Amino acid sequence: MFREEVEAFMRQFQTDLCQALETCDGGATFSSDVWQHEGGGGGNSRVIEGGDVLEKGGVNFSAVQGELSPQFLKMLQMPDPAYFATGVSVVMHPHSPMVPITHMNVRYFEAGNGQAWFGGGIDLTPIYLDVNQAREFHEQMKAVCDKHHPSYYPTFKKWADDYFYNEHREETRGVGGIFFDRLMATDEFTLEDRFAFVRDVAYAFAPFYTSIINQNRNLPFGEREKQWQLMRRGRYVEFNLVYDRGTKFGLLTKGRIESILMSLPTHASWVYNFTPEPGSPEEQTQAHLKKDIDWLNAGK
Repeated sequence: MFREEVEAFMRQFQTDLCQALETCDGGATFSSDVWQHEGGGGGNSRVIEGGDVLEKGGVNFSAVQGELSPQFLKMLQMPDPAYFATGVSVVMHPHSPMVPITHMNVRYFEAGNGQAWFGGGIDLTPIYLDVNQAREFHEQMKAVCDKHHPSYYPTFKKWADDYFYNEHREETRGVGGIFFDRLMATDEFTLEDRFAFVRDVAYAFAPFYTSIINQNRNLPFGEREKQWQLMRRGRYVEFNLVYDRGTKFGLLTKGRIESILMSLPTHASWVYNFTPEPGSPEEQTQAHLKKDIDWLNAGK
């Protein structure tokens, strides 16, 4: 069955990604926490903590099934309450404020009537903006998208700008990336075409992120930079708890709470009415937390 092929890919991708991240970090390994879902299926939450680079990170695999409540069925516009879902979700919180937070996920949903689609994305959240790295990241995302269709990058880049956005702050979570959902079979794309794209997105993650880690891991920082990092992590927490669809899906389908909240950092802070100093690196980063920046031409 197609769903079994997708689930097998997700399992293997989790293993491969954990190995790549462990090699890059060099100081810690991922724990493994296998769990069961009450509706059927389960997952493996793999978490790394106290590494040389990674303070906390998670690479979660799940393959679950069940029935959605009428409330959530309406929210997701699902055609049938029965569902199967599998995917891998990743969040990395480094020790150093000079190494960006990053997130990615790839997922597959199948409704009880057989209707199926893919979703996912990758985004980057620098604590201190490096314009050249932001541009290179978007160039790599565009290359992955262009391999499959020229419309993908501009469409999915805008989708990321709109999705990874703290409306109550009127700021983006970071420098965006790509985000997509409900990629179904159409007259132009088969479901296998969508799956090929999702596979390439998944395996683009480790090369770009480990490269950024290795470029930035030894950059100096002090207490000022750590405090800014904690505040930026706070904004990350706000997004994940208020807007993130994966968090909502997990909670409303009675998912495993430890796995759902894996995305939250070990430490974060909220400072009342904080405003970065004019002309500071913090202000420069804050100024770029907005939609519709042409990152492909930034810094040129």
